[in-house]
Amino acid sequence: MEHSHGGQFNNYNRSFAIGVLLNIIFVFIEAGYGFAVDSLVLIADAGHNLSDVASLLLAWGAGLLARKTATDRRTYGFRKVTIMASLISAILLLIALGGIAWEAVRRFFDPQPAAGSTIIIVAAIGVIINTVTALLFIKGQKHDLNIRGAFLHMAADAGVSLGVAIAGVIITLKGWQWIDPLVSLGIVAVILIGTWGLLRDSINYAIDAVPRSIDIPAVREYLLSFDRVLDIHDLHVWPLSTTEIALTVHLVVDDNRLDNHFLRNLQQNLHDNFGIEHATIQVEASDGIMLSGWPVLNTDNYSSGISQGSA
Repeated sequence: MEHSHGGQFNNYNRSFAIGVLLNIIFVFIEAGYGFAVDSLVLIADAGHNLSDVASLLLAWGAGLLARKTATDRRTYGFRKVTIMASLISAILLLIALGGIAWEAVRRFFDPQPAAGSTIIIVAAIGVIINTVTALLFIKGQKHDLNIRGAFLHMAADAGVSLGVAIAGVIITLKGWQWIDPLVSLGIVAVILIGTWGLLRDSINYAIDAVPRSIDIPAVREYLLSFDRVLDIHDLHVWPLSTTEIALTVHLVVDDNRLDNHFLRNLQQNLHDNFGIEHATIQVEASDGIMLSGWPVLNTDNYSSGISQGSA
């Protein structure tokens, strides 16, 4: 199991490295010119890009740490660190947005002259860098919350940089210095909207809520669809990490001659149809007798444990 997910994450090691390097370079360029020409919109975007660098580093480090082998004290390993990283990333971004918004409001009452041509050139560089970085994560963003966070950050940055460039054009043509703080507030609004879903999902994952990709009524209906299954109870589904989902359930059956094929078929379908990779299933006969002797099932694609004992 660890081997499979480690290989999947390794596909993005190069993407994270390129993304971090490009954005660190751009942060220094944008912040330097922002302070040089006293442009809040450039400084605001540079601060946002710096938070994105931190987010990329958090996601990258968490993914590497999650690959560490489980121990007797940490039987699930460090998979949960990926969820913590996405939550911290969202919180850091909200803090940065608060600071940018505060300064933008202040500058409405004390506008400062800004060099429009410089803003245009620097923002155009940002559009290119952020678009390239976003494309590095476009394929994996549907399957990993951290990679989705990286993609959303970079895609939003590309749009924001385009908005900054437009602000530079308006300042150059019209001389409207209030456009600088106005666009800064627009940046805050766009990023806040784009980050809200990531924050919501990160909090839900942190408290072991059912992932949005899982339809619990559909899972329950599937488990009850087998002729020999009379009832189910203690059904729990939760995220082990930003990419792995676990399930535990008790099945009440009317046939004490169930074979391994029944369980393998059930577990395989939980994986294929619902994306549940760790299923632990306890089987109980309808007369209250526990069925014993079931093996633990492990494959490269999913792993399941068949537990014994009382409910």
